[in-house]
Order: sequence, then C-alpha cells, then structure tokens
Amino acid sequence: MTMVTTRARPGPQAPPVRGERHGRDRAAWFLVLPALIPILILSVGPLLYGIALAFTDAQSGRTRSTRWIGFLNFQDLLHDTLFWDSFRIGLLWAVGVTVPQFVLALGLALLLNANLRMRWAARALAIIPWAMPEVVVGIMWRLVYNPDAGILKETVRDLGLGDGRDWLTGLATALPAVIVVGIWAGMPQTAVALLAGLQNTPQELHEAAALDGAGAWRRFRTVTWPAIRPVALAISALNFIWNFNSFALVYVLTSGGPGGRTRLPMLFAYEEAFRYGQFGYAAAMGCVMVAVISVILACYLAGRLRGGDDA
Repeated sequence: MTMVTTRARPGPQAPPVRGERHGRDRAAWFLVLPALIPILILSVGPLLYGIALAFTDAQSGRTRSTRWIGFLNFQDLLHDTLFWDSFRIGLLWAVGVTVPQFVLALGLALLLNANLRMRWAARALAIIPWAMPEVVVGIMWRLVYNPDAGILKETVRDLGLGDGRDWLTGLATALPAVIVVGIWAGMPQTAVALLAGLQNTPQELHEAAALDGAGAWRRFRTVTWPAIRPVALAISALNFIWNFNSFALVYVLTSGGPGGRTRLPMLFAYEEAFRYGQFGYAAAMGCVMVAVISVILACYLAGRLRGGDDA
C-alpha cells in the first residue's frame, strides 16, 4: 500500500494591521527623504520664490525697497515686442534643433544597431559630443566659424565656393549656424535613447517579417517604429523642453546677437535680471516660460493617457 502525502496549501495572508502599514509608510518616507530634500531646497524652493518675485517690482540695489505690484509685470509683458520676438526665436530654435536632431539620431541609432565591425568603437565615438560641456562645445564651434582662420572658411575657400563669411555675426546666418551646433551637440543623447529602444525590439519579429517578404522600409514601419515609438515620443518632448530652455550654448556662441537674432527667451530674461537689474520683470518672463513648458508636458501626458502604454 502506498501512502500519498498532500502538502497543505497556505491560506490567504491576512492584511497588515494599520500600525504595521503606518510603520512601513514611515520607513519608506525616511528612505526617500535624502533624495527629496535637495529637490525641495534646490528646485521647488527657488521656483516658488521666483513665482512670488514675479508679482513684485524687485530691482537691483541694496537701498531699494520691494513692493507687491500684482500682475503689472505680466501686463507689461503683453506689450513687450522684444520679449515676444525672443519667444518666437526660441520656438524656431527649439523646433529647428529638435526635428533634425531626431531624424539624424534615428539614422545614427539604426546604423549603430547594425551588425558592423568595430561597432563598440563607433558607439563610443558617437557619444563624445554628449560628454562635452556646452561651454566647451560653444568655444570649439566659435573656432570652427572663425571668419579669419576657421576650419569652415578654409574648407569653403579650398572648394572654390568663395571666401566664406562670418556666420555668427550675419543677420541671416547667425540663427541657422547656431541651430547646426545645437543639432550636433544634442544628437548623441537622442541616438543613445533610440538605440536602447532598438535593442529591446525582438529580433524574431524582424525575421518573421523578412520571411513574409517585407522590405527594409516595411519592416521599419511595421516592426521597428511601433517598438520604439514610446521612446521616440518621450525623448522628443524632453528635447524640445531642453532646447527651448537653452542658455549656455547660445550665450557662448553669440550672446544673443547680432541684433537680437539669436536672443532666446532665457537670454532675454538673463539680460533683464543681471544687466538691467529688473528681477521682478525677469521672474515674470520665467513664469511665462514655465507655463508654456507645463502646457507642452500636459499635451504629451494627455496623448500618452489617450493612447495607453503603446502611445
């Protein structure tokens, strides 16, 4: 006779009592606090202070008192054509950098994802611009655009296309020249994000599509793009925000010139605050830019929520 032993199944666990759950929540807060406190001090605190400053007439000078003036700074902004010109330039800059940056980064990511020789070396070289500080990038490209002995001028002259020009001081060429630098500096970051999405795409889907006779473009449209679409949307939204908030790169290249043709909103607010001492007015400009960025983020998040996880 054989005996069959049965293992008793554990019953459903009782939910934790209120005191135990409260203790776990308190322990979790203690773990989060070391990361939360610097954010509150260095980000949230200055943001709230800047918003409050926008409703005052704060100016430079120790002996000058600050008064609460309500929405007067925002009313002045509505009629400030120089600010709205800088806002338009900022949008042109953000779109002009973000769109080509994404297209070129996607091509670079597809190339780096291919089975090529020395692929590791190519990936390492591709992220060099990303590792360089913006100030260094600006100085380097000022040398490239140098009207006397820059690499670009020498190349144009050697090709017989003329004597070249001063790209950063021309009214018609300053903004396109700066946009080229922005594309070059930010493309590796986008390429790395897209490359991570490409590597997470199951290879079996590509093989199945190839067996069905799908060409390269069809495989990209039906297999690759749906897999990397969430990453592409996220990195594009972040790139637009980062580019719209650019300061150091353009400041080193042109300082907003010539004639304000490259004066981005951040540069304009900086000049109002630290050149002319209008801290309250500059803070109002910052509030407007924060509102614009918040609207962009809200549209992006709304699109993600409507489309679900695959949006």
